Parts: sequence; C-alpha cells; structure tokens
Amino acid sequence: MQFRREDEDNFALDLTPLIDVVFLLLIFFMVSTVFVDFNRRMDLTLPSSKSSTSEAPDDILTIELTANQKMFFQGEQISMPQLESKISGLKDVGKKSVVIRADKGLSFGKVVEVMGVLRAKKIEDISVAVK
Repeated sequence: MQFRREDEDNFALDLTPLIDVVFLLLIFFMVSTVFVDFNRRMDLTLPSSKSSTSEAPDDILTIELTANQKMFFQGEQISMPQLESKISGLKDVGKKSVVIRADKGLSFGKVVEVMGVLRAKKIEDISVAVK
C-alpha cells in the first residue's frame, strides 16, 4: 500500500527583513556619529575632570594655549598685547563667553595671566576646557 506523502511545511527563515533592519541600524549609527570635531583647532592634551560638559555654542570665543607657550585666539596665533587689543575691539564684551583650552603641560601661571586680561576687559563668563 502506498501512502501519499503530504507536502512538508517549509520552516526556513526569510532573512531579507533581518538584513534590511541591520542596514537601517548601520545607517542610523553612521549618521548619528560625529566623525570630525570642527571646534577643535589644534591637538592639545587637556586636563581631565570628573564634571565636564561638551557644550559648544557658536558665539563663544576660544583661546588656545599650547605647551610651548603659543597662544591662539579663534585659530589665529597672537601675543598677549594683541589679545588685549582684540578683546578691546569686540562689541558687547561683557556679554561674551570665553573658553580657554590650555595644554596640560603648560604652566598654570600663563592661564592665570590670560584670565587676568579677560577679567580686566570686563568678561565675566570664563571657562577652562577639560576632557
């Protein structure tokens, strides 16, 4: 006696939707990741802190101090007298925010000297960048 064999159910997984989801996740993470930090102008070794924030508004002024005592204001190398004149030439100086990015190997006295110039020009919002 011959039994008729019924068609077996196919239990194979369709991988197409799974691959679509993986590609969508890959695209999402690629788009949401920042590849270039445009606010960073030079390679400084910043001191570390337990409570640091990464806010970077466009209207803040940036002063960068390297380990070999070079100073940069908004990406342009300047001296201390030039810093004073550039700060004096700004309008609404008292309302400006300044971030000082100083290398970890730089002596603290240079940072204090820059902060003194800023305070003398009536700038109240002075921050020091850390990582």
